[in-house]
Amino acid sequence: MEIKVLGTGCASCKALYQTVEQTVKELGLTAEVIKEEDLVKIMEYNVMTLPALVVDGKVVAKGKISAQEIKAILIK
Repeated sequence: MEIKVLGTGCASCKALYQTVEQTVKELGLTAEVIKEEDLVKIMEYNVMTLPALVVDGKVVAKGKISAQEIKAILIK
């Protein structure tokens, strides 16, 4: 599983990245967590709201996301 956190380095983006890493560990998932800060690459996902969460190439959430929401997304 590949998980990308799209964001420009703001506090919300950093917090989401940390929460995703922690959630992956808690769930015992085998996943590569990537922090994508390159604006050109972020724009390829056609998102206007950051941070955004991408799982296996698909945008699954935008904006502020709680740990519970992340768990629900990753369990699916």
